[in-house]
Amino acid sequence: MKIQFCGAARSVTGSQHLLKIGDKKILLECGLYQGRRSDTYEKNKNFIFDPSEINAMLLSHAHIDHSGNIPNLVKNGFNSPIYATTATVDLCQILLRDSAFLQEKDIEWVNKKRNRKHQPPIEPLYTYEDVVDSMQHFVGIQYSKPFQVLPGIAATFFDAGHILGSAGILLEIENKNKTIRLGFSGDIGRVDMPILRDPNILRDLDVLIMESTYGNRLHSHVDEIEEELALVVREITEDGGKIIIPAFAVGRTQLIVYLLHKLFDQGRIPVVPIFVDSPMAVSATQVFRAHPECYDRETYDVFLDNHYDPFGFHRLKYVSKVEDSKALNDLKEPHIIISASGMAEGGRILHHLRNNISNPKNLVLFVGYAAEHTLARRIMDGDQFVKIFGEEHEVKCKIKSMDYFSGHADQKGLLEYVDFSSPKLLKNIFLVHGEESQALTLREKIVSKGYSSVMYPQINETCEI
Repeated sequence: MKIQFCGAARSVTGSQHLLKIGDKKILLECGLYQGRRSDTYEKNKNFIFDPSEINAMLLSHAHIDHSGNIPNLVKNGFNSPIYATTATVDLCQILLRDSAFLQEKDIEWVNKKRNRKHQPPIEPLYTYEDVVDSMQHFVGIQYSKPFQVLPGIAATFFDAGHILGSAGILLEIENKNKTIRLGFSGDIGRVDMPILRDPNILRDLDVLIMESTYGNRLHSHVDEIEEELALVVREITEDGGKIIIPAFAVGRTQLIVYLLHKLFDQGRIPVVPIFVDSPMAVSATQVFRAHPECYDRETYDVFLDNHYDPFGFHRLKYVSKVEDSKALNDLKEPHIIISASGMAEGGRILHHLRNNISNPKNLVLFVGYAAEHTLARRIMDGDQFVKIFGEEHEVKCKIKSMDYFSGHADQKGLLEYVDFSSPKLLKNIFLVHGEESQALTLREKIVSKGYSSVMYPQINETCEI
């Protein structure tokens, strides 16, 4: 058996890992690589492997850096089933359509520039029609129910606690007289997070492919972060400022809404308007409401058992129409805007950043990880001037990052994940989906616990098991 690392190797986007088992090929994930436009288009367009040769695909969750290149995969000849949890299938219906819309709009803008330079136009990675075609390949699977992927290869999805429908994937591969237990962590969630259940950790593994996004970080505790968020909201709004929150439409937006709802009910934040300005977040929230089987006990205790909607309260407004989004620019009184995307690489958040980033009273609050070279990362790193829609803007507003809101396990959580498989049994660990500063520190910690082979593979590297 061989593993070829085709994406999210020494980076945090574009997750793609190819398993070669005899004459069969199984693809884990097919995500979009995100970063500089000049780098991303060609990387996403051209696959390292031949899509038509893939016999099956397994998808851990719906985030675009894990699912976003599936329509392009199908467009290039993939014609096999895509297995995912039922909630992931529902979310992909929304996210992939939105991604196609953004692909087409982005290329439209690029082609205007190319036309001025007398260069030929280029095509979007994929279109809405390509998404419709790709969704025909999805097969929804329940948690903890083993199923046959291919003869001699069974898979089981276990709740990863990262976003709605996210899963760690256990593959049981018959190899002569032995069954190899290969685990793919997907993105590992965190314990004691609101809304979702704690991660159901894969255990007793022979091989583990594991994310390492926060391999060198420890997160704050939930009680500390609730008070910190309340304090931030009070300080900015009492000073007459606005709070702009770039947030992923799936997972992060619902978590922020949940916590603001809770803080408001407890009288810990003032009465200010809160807007979720993202059509995709509006649709995704409906999917959240449709899958209460993924909720944890607290969500039932605080909201559902009392017949409250955790994602809706009287001063919260979901914004879908373009004209309503534009009208937010005219609001003078303090308010909070939550808008996608989390890495500020597209979507309505760009308009809100352009209109608010140069006002010292305002705050841009980052609530998750941002990859290198993204706009969010440049602002987080303290760049004084940033380009938005091709125009330079001075960053005068306040900037704050709150790592608690990340849906990824921290170093402690990652080390605990590994501990569920004995060093005597777990002979091969591959760290993916993490930048070098995070993954190498985590690697040292894992090796110190007695695990003999912990690799941090490069892009296109192939390892034999």
